[in-house]
Amino acid sequence: MHHLEGELLAGGAKIAIVVSRFNDYLTEHMLKAAVNTFTRLGGDPEHLMVVHVPGSLELAVTAKKLAKSGRFDAVVCLGCVIRGETDHYDHVVEQTAKGIGEVGTQTGVPTIFGVITADTLEQAINRAGAKQGNQGGKAMLAAIEMVNVMKKI
Repeated sequence: MHHLEGELLAGGAKIAIVVSRFNDYLTEHMLKAAVNTFTRLGGDPEHLMVVHVPGSLELAVTAKKLAKSGRFDAVVCLGCVIRGETDHYDHVVEQTAKGIGEVGTQTGVPTIFGVITADTLEQAINRAGAKQGNQGGKAMLAAIEMVNVMKKI
């Protein structure tokens, strides 16, 4: 039996991060954690591109353009959607998750869903670094691991 695993070493990986400006107080914390994770694991900051978009719905189309450019080994999508008083949350979350997932399968470039989906602001704050780690850093870890797995396949 053969097993493949991706190391958590950024090496020469070229990664794009697409980050939503909506709820930017939280997404900026996520972005900082993603960049910090990349550099701590040996990534060259010159191999990192950050693209800001208005909201979470714009993450997928931007990620697709980046993935199809052939310039990146992975794309990390960072956003934060907090439930409000209407069903708008459900539509945004569903379309965002579906869109980001399709980018990876359509392009073959690992596209990481680093979007906080929370019922309350407190839950979102906790997942952006207050209590439960930082989803931005976790998304970057997944991207680096996937870059290395894809190289081995």
